[in-house]
Amino acid sequence: MSLTADDHVTFSDLSRHPKEVAERATRLGRVRVTHRDAVDFYLTAADKQDLRDESLSAASKLFLALLKHDPAAETLHRVMPDVFPWVRHLSDDEIREFTVELVAALSDAAELEADLAVRETLAGWRATARIKADPAGYREATTATEGDFGPVDVIA
Repeated sequence: MSLTADDHVTFSDLSRHPKEVAERATRLGRVRVTHRDAVDFYLTAADKQDLRDESLSAASKLFLALLKHDPAAETLHRVMPDVFPWVRHLSDDEIREFTVELVAALSDAAELEADLAVRETLAGWRATARIKADPAGYREATTATEGDFGPVDVIA
């Protein structure tokens, strides 16, 4: 769903005109509520969110069934470059591993509401592809090291 100006309201609008904002959310399916001092959030019509949840659940079950009946995940493996072009930097075994991990994360998102797992899986594998896309950097990153390189500052 692409957002337009009609899809946005401020937190102040919500607090001053809750009925109008709720009606807009019902009509549009959801509205983004912007807040100057906090993260934005969506006000969503429950029936629309229920449909999205059902769709994600159905898709994840379909992918899990494909993996169950095709342990090598050849069908999904073949389409991954169409969906995620950066997988061309991964080996065939890595693409298979990514596929299985992504399907598991999608299942967790659908069944456990663990939505962050999908983002983390994608980010991790994209980072792997990024380093492998630079052959010199990849060689350097995979070269064994020795010794103590000193203290490391951890930025939280």
